[in-house]
Amino acid sequence: MKLLRVGTAGAERPALLDEDGTTLRDLSGLVGDVDGELLADTAALERVREAARAGTLPVLDAAGLRVGAPLGRIGKIVCVGLNYHDHAAETGQAIPAEPILFFKAPDTVVGAYDTVLVPRGSVKTDWEVELAVVIGRTARYLDSAEEGLACVAGYATSHDVSEREWQIERGGTWDKGKNCETFNPLGPWLVTADEVPDPQALGVRLWVNGELKQDGTTAEQIFGVGEVVRYVSQFMVLRPGDVINTGTPAGVAMGQPEPKPYLRAGDVVELEVEGLGRQRQELKGA
Repeated sequence: MKLLRVGTAGAERPALLDEDGTTLRDLSGLVGDVDGELLADTAALERVREAARAGTLPVLDAAGLRVGAPLGRIGKIVCVGLNYHDHAAETGQAIPAEPILFFKAPDTVVGAYDTVLVPRGSVKTDWEVELAVVIGRTARYLDSAEEGLACVAGYATSHDVSEREWQIERGGTWDKGKNCETFNPLGPWLVTADEVPDPQALGVRLWVNGELKQDGTTAEQIFGVGEVVRYVSQFMVLRPGDVINTGTPAGVAMGQPEPKPYLRAGDVVELEVEGLGRQRQELKGA
């Protein structure tokens, strides 16, 4: 299933995209929201599937309807740095022996087509297309990558926007360059795990002002999805509604020759993960 949330910011309602890829169906009479509570409830998800198959869900008029982030009440966002072989190479860094972890605050999340704000004083705002993993089952001290995959409820396209000067040159952790307002567009859909048979076989692409900048595949990940979930579960409890951003392939501005083409107000970024939907954001000054 392709689940999403539509409506004005802060007042989104749950919806479903039909198999035809164009018709929106209203889920608000069946479930309260697309969130961790729903994803952990197999009976509720099956009711949604049955209603989708029966074709009884009300149709929503998509004209002028905002598409919000596809997941509500996100618990935490765990991010993996330097998780693609080609991205580590382009930035001149060694392949990490273990996953590099950092956090994004849930309030950085916006919809796939919402405006992204270039922070005041920023000169190194960068793009990063990523596969996002949405947790649907509590994960603690998992023993295998297979157990990790079993805890995944679904997947989404994620844009891990970053301010590189603040991330790298200002001391401390990476978090200063990762948690600016609007720095994590998510969606447009949450695609349930049954529709993604192999998360290590997905194309990952991003364009800036129509020019292809990133063109990779999740097969290039150093640590695959199942292993990332297993690894993270050794250090913290993952709960339904948590998100993991699994890293970005080569092609970011930081990895390009001088003058590096960092983002500015007026730029347009488009990105997609194969099968998970396409995003588009216009950048404006904060």
